[in-house]
Amino acid sequence: MDKLSINSEIGKLNKILLHRPGFELDRITPEDLKEVLFDDIPWMSRMRKEHDGFAKVLKETGTEVLFVTDCLLEVINNNEQAKKELVELALEEVQYDNITINGLREFLLSLDNKELIRCIIAGLSESEVKSSRVTLSDYMQDKYPYYFKPIPNLYFMRDVGVVIKNGVALSRMKTPIRRRESLIVRLIYKYHPDFSGVPVYFDNKEEKMSLEGGDVLILSKECVLIGFSERTSLEGIDKLASNLLNSNSGVKKVLAVKIPHERAFMHLDTVFTMVDYDKFVIFPNILNDIEVITITSGGKSTLKYEAEENLKTALAKALNLPSVKLIKSGGSSSVISAREQWNDSTNTLAISPGVVITYNRNEISNEILDRNGIKVLSIEGSELVRGRGGPRCMSMPLVREDIDF
Repeated sequence: MDKLSINSEIGKLNKILLHRPGFELDRITPEDLKEVLFDDIPWMSRMRKEHDGFAKVLKETGTEVLFVTDCLLEVINNNEQAKKELVELALEEVQYDNITINGLREFLLSLDNKELIRCIIAGLSESEVKSSRVTLSDYMQDKYPYYFKPIPNLYFMRDVGVVIKNGVALSRMKTPIRRRESLIVRLIYKYHPDFSGVPVYFDNKEEKMSLEGGDVLILSKECVLIGFSERTSLEGIDKLASNLLNSNSGVKKVLAVKIPHERAFMHLDTVFTMVDYDKFVIFPNILNDIEVITITSGGKSTLKYEAEENLKTALAKALNLPSVKLIKSGGSSSVISAREQWNDSTNTLAISPGVVITYNRNEISNEILDRNGIKVLSIEGSELVRGRGGPRCMSMPLVREDIDF
């Protein structure tokens, strides 16, 4: 049995990787908001309760839930080299002299493993490492409160990596503040026994072009969608498409989907997700702006491109269906659609065909899904949504049951 198996967006979800929000959220200040991609200061204790509710629904529906910190702890408890690599990926961000960096390395390696993981995720402040002040510059140069900063977006697990078939694409994040997140996940895939040895279809340590997991949807065993968005580059799409199409992945077609490059639509899954065999939920205000290009192998590691008439016909053709249904979030009101899309009405997580997890605050969109035969399991997300992401953004599915179209 494969360690990983994702051949669709809607097959019954059996195993998933999450990150429970932690102390890193309590270190966000108003001055940090733009850099860390939040629109407001989150209430961390409430956010954790909401996330626990999300995990509870997953478990109650039969999904095995793994957590990043547990996986990382298992890795560094059993592998000293992995622990050293974890320390180094944080030290790469330190803007101090080598003497200070060496002192920080010694300090971090001396920590209990649980405390080390907390530091790597929550950041390391100068006040926590008094002993590293060993040169005059440590005392007198302009300072930032942290040697390396908190990474509060880590709970958006879909962004940093996506399982495709029996392998993984490890994201190269667009914004520098998020790159440590994806490197932490890379370390887990490299060393954890549940994941090590799986095919890597995009390696964030080697590639320089941006590619983020929120732009990747696994439509079927043979077709993957990749969004050309604010966060994923054309070069990243070409690279992942080439790696999938010119390997033994089984993928035969990639649909590149261009969406408006705006903050509200930072990834494809913020405006479009799959909810059933032939049904998709979409933010209707962007329908006229979408462009779709089908990419196939041209042989000898080359690619062929073909423009599609529109998204709906491209999806039907890719799934070998006579037609598909695009369910408009927010209904006929452009105002309601815009308000609820901002709160991730289209960012649904399917846990089986026709069954999805959504935020309960998007009442109109949830009602529309219900009227279209989709069972909605809604969760509280008033604090979770402050980072601009929904149930799909918060999850990295690892294993789904195969389905046939």
